[in-house]
Amino acid sequence: MAYESGALDATLAAAAGEDRALIAELRSAFIDSAQKQVELLKRARCDGNWHVAAMRLKGLAASFHASNLYDLAEEALVAAPGEPTVVRKIESALAEFGPSIDT
Repeated sequence: MAYESGALDATLAAAAGEDRALIAELRSAFIDSAQKQVELLKRARCDGNWHVAAMRLKGLAASFHASNLYDLAEEALVAAPGEPTVVRKIESALAEFGPSIDT
């Protein structure tokens, strides 16, 4: 979704101005952090671990104005731990932001 990436880009530009290297670094940090939370969601086997990973993902999405990712993190909060459809939706939404620059 171009809008999601556009909202992220606008947020990064607001934070970093014209510093393209800093924008790239912040974008990479966002994607890496989100991917780590998705991995934690995948490994969560109890409500507590699932909830913590979903809340972290929700906070990260809110901080970077990634509304679709935010909504999916909300969906994860009400889903059962390890719910594969929610995880796939989150992975798909995250893929729209592109790969991490470090990978």
